[in-house]
Amino acid sequence: MIIKVLLVVVFIAVAVGVGLYCRNSTKTVDGFVLGGRNVGPWMSAFAYGTSYFSAVVFVGYAGQFGFKYGIATTWAGIGNAILGSLLAWWVLGPRAREMTHRLGAQTMPEFFGKRYQSKALRIAAAAIIFVFLIPYTASVYNGLSRLFGMAFNLPYDVCVIGMAVVTCIYVVLGGYMATVMNDFIQGIVMLLGITAVIVAVILSNGGFSEAMIQLSQIPADGSQMQGAYTSFFGPDLFNLLGVVILTSLGTWGLPQMVQKFYAIKSGPAVKQGAIISTIFAFVVAGGSYFLGGFGRLYTDQIEYAANGTPIYDSVIPTMLSTLPDILIGLVIVLVLSASMSTLSSLVLTSSSTLTIDLIKGNIVKDMSEKKQLVSMRVLLVVFVLISMLIALLQYHSSIVFIAQLMGYSWGALAGAFLGPFLWGLYSGKISKAAVWCSFVIGVGLTAVNMIMGMVGTPLIASPINCGALAMLLSLVVVPVVSLFTPSVPFQIEKPTPEGAIDREYEREIEAEELASAEAGAAADV
Repeated sequence: MIIKVLLVVVFIAVAVGVGLYCRNSTKTVDGFVLGGRNVGPWMSAFAYGTSYFSAVVFVGYAGQFGFKYGIATTWAGIGNAILGSLLAWWVLGPRAREMTHRLGAQTMPEFFGKRYQSKALRIAAAAIIFVFLIPYTASVYNGLSRLFGMAFNLPYDVCVIGMAVVTCIYVVLGGYMATVMNDFIQGIVMLLGITAVIVAVILSNGGFSEAMIQLSQIPADGSQMQGAYTSFFGPDLFNLLGVVILTSLGTWGLPQMVQKFYAIKSGPAVKQGAIISTIFAFVVAGGSYFLGGFGRLYTDQIEYAANGTPIYDSVIPTMLSTLPDILIGLVIVLVLSASMSTLSSLVLTSSSTLTIDLIKGNIVKDMSEKKQLVSMRVLLVVFVLISMLIALLQYHSSIVFIAQLMGYSWGALAGAFLGPFLWGLYSGKISKAAVWCSFVIGVGLTAVNMIMGMVGTPLIASPINCGALAMLLSLVVVPVVSLFTPSVPFQIEKPTPEGAIDREYEREIEAEELASAEAGAAADV
C-alpha cells in the first residue's frame, strides 16, 4: 500500500510543479491556448497521444472490444497508429499549422469562421463543441472507480474529486504549456506501464503460447468459427471495422486533437512528430487492445449485470487484480495519466472555444486580452466541475446513458467537422452550404440515433457504426454539395513535394536573417 500511495503522491506533486513552472507562458491568449505556437515535436506528439488515449480506451474500450473480438481487436490499435496518428500528422499537420497561422485562428470554430467567412458557422461550431465535449469530458472519469477501489479501497467520489482538483490546478496555472509538459511525463508513464502490464498478464497465464492455446479453445458467441478469439479478423469483422474507423478517423475532426497541429513550431517538427506519435500509438493503443484480447480467459471472474451481460469495465481491472503491488501502483498512475491528460486537453479546448468564439465579440463586444485570460481560467474550473458532477451523478444513479455518450460525442464532433476541416485545408472550392450540410448530418444523425435508442429501437444498432457512418458521410457530402453551390473564394497553395511547414520555416529563417542584417547595419551607422 505504501508503494502505491507513494507513486500517486509523486505523480500529483510533479503535475502541480509543472503548472507552477509554466506560469510565465500564460501571459497572452496565444500563450495560454497554444503555448505561443512554439511547441517541439516530442511534446506535441506526446500531447497528441495522451489526449487520444484516455482511461476510456484502456479500461472501457480495450475491455469491451477485446472481450467481443479477441486478439483481432488489436486492429483497432493498429488503425489508431496508422490512420489516427501517422496519416493524420502527414495529411493535416503541415496544412493545419500553416493555414491557422496565416488566418490567425486559435480554435477550430475560429478557423471555420475565417476560412469560410461566416460568423454563423463559427458560432455553430463553438456550440457543437460545447454541447458534445461535456459528456466526453465526463466519460474520462470512467474506469477510475474500479481500479482505485481495487488498489486503495477508496470511494469513487474521492478519486473523481481528487483528479478534478489536480487537473484544475496545473491547467489554470500553466495553460497549454503545462498541459503538454505533463502530457510528455504522463506519456512516458503510459509507455512503461502498458508494456509492463502486458508482460505480467501474459506470464500469469502461462506465457504467450499457453494463453493463446487457452483462448483458442473458447467458443465464440453466435459463431461456429473455431478459435474465433485468436483469429486474424475475429468473430465479427464488420463491427470490428466500425470500431477501427470511429477510433482512428475520428481524430481528424476532433478539435482537441487537431489543435496540437496549430501549436507545433515550424520546420521539420511535424515530420518528426508524426513518427513519434505513431510509435506511441502502436505501443499504447496497440498494447491496450492486445491486452484486452485476453479478456475471455477471465470469463468466470469478471462481473455480470442482472441480465447476464458482462460488465466490460470490470474486464481489465480483473486481469490486473493479481499483479504485484508495484505493478498495480504503476497501472493506477497510468490510468491517472491517461485520464488527466485527456481531461486537461478537453477542458482547455472547451474554455478557449467558448471565450474566443462565443463570448468575445458577441456577449462582450470589447474583450481585452486580460479579460479573455480570466474568462478562460474561470470556465476551465466550471467545465471541470460540470464534468465531475455528471460523472458522480451517473455513478450514483440508474442513469446509464451518460457513460455511453462518449461514442456519440466522437461521432457528432468528427461527423460534423471532418469534411469541412480536411477539404477546407486542401480545396478553394468549398461552399458554406456544404459546411452547413456536414454540421447537420454529423449532429443530426448521431442525435437522432441516440434519442431513438433511448425511447425504443435506434436507427443504427451500434453507436460506434453510427459515428463511423457520420464521418464517412461528412467526407463525401462536403465536395458533392460544393459542386452545386457557390464556393467561398480562398487562395489555396498547391501541394508540392516540399512541405508547407518547411516553406514557412525557410521564410521565417530568411526574415530573421534579414532583421539581423538590418540591425547590424543600423548599429554600424
